[in-house]
Amino acid sequence: MALILPSEYHQKLLPETTEVAIKLIKDAFQARLARALRLRRVTAPLFVLSGTGLNDDLNGTERAVTFEIADMGGRQAEVVHSLAKWKRAKLAAYHIAPGYGLYTDMNAIRTGETLDNLHSLYVDQWDWERVIRESDRTVEYLKATVVEIYRALRETEAIVFEQFPHITPTLPEQIHFVHSEELLQQYPVLTPREREAAAARRYGAVFVIGIGGRLSNGEPHDGRAPDYDDWTTPNGDGYYGLNGDLIVWDEVLQCPMELSSMGIRVDAAAMRRQLAERGCEERARCDFHRALLEGRLPLSIGGGIGQSRLCMLLLQKAHIGEVQASIWPEEQVAACRERGIILM
Repeated sequence: MALILPSEYHQKLLPETTEVAIKLIKDAFQARLARALRLRRVTAPLFVLSGTGLNDDLNGTERAVTFEIADMGGRQAEVVHSLAKWKRAKLAAYHIAPGYGLYTDMNAIRTGETLDNLHSLYVDQWDWERVIRESDRTVEYLKATVVEIYRALRETEAIVFEQFPHITPTLPEQIHFVHSEELLQQYPVLTPREREAAAARRYGAVFVIGIGGRLSNGEPHDGRAPDYDDWTTPNGDGYYGLNGDLIVWDEVLQCPMELSSMGIRVDAAAMRRQLAERGCEERARCDFHRALLEGRLPLSIGGGIGQSRLCMLLLQKAHIGEVQASIWPEEQVAACRERGIILM
């Protein structure tokens, strides 16, 4: 995405007040998320050992930041991309019952990002995971969970308004559900990103179901790793996939903003199917994958919710660098400053 510089942008909060508002949002949202989904907070790693299968490769193109551990004979570790698989292993380790789960602060470094208003080298999100039963592996359960998360988003937006009444809420009352195949049929000449933009502009908030599997045009809506989200199981809506992305319309930038990627996780059958489809059956030999195939991990649903993106949205900022400290190209910092966008 090219850098967007809104022509009439002005900061609604000074940098010092913004820092206070960021804490307000993070405290308020994570409390509501934990209560809605019955989650407890846990401590998460910044890096994991390479070769264990615990790290996530997201859409399959990202390269992890790696380093050698001197005191472990030079074994290699890598900074996490997300914690989708680590969380599931932790559910098993803590013997968490169905209907309950955990959440944590996930921090990552993604060196391949194209830096713009929404993308940073530094990724911070709430990663959450909840144990489910076999009967919960349905699109209805997925939608009900999304509704709970969206309610927590709107409640947090209301808290921001109470504290800063000049920041008027923009999220619609309801979130709209649509399958990625339906979007393809509605907008056959548009790219996946353009389809998301059209849906987000129309509804204000949309959850796009079925990310990763091939659509009727032979292409996936977007990439998704084969070993955490389930994107091949038939769902009750007549399509495939039990996962999706939560996308809202950003009024400041006039573009869609993805706030969350989440889904019901693969069971043993779905993982075998998806590993085969992606031609990476060798992963089944990794520790995590063996544990799943041998039934030593619980069924689960989970996802990540962008912390800085949520703060940016609710505080009506024009650049993610206004709510997080990172590194930006000098020319981008200067261009933003000229438009009154002050990066941390």
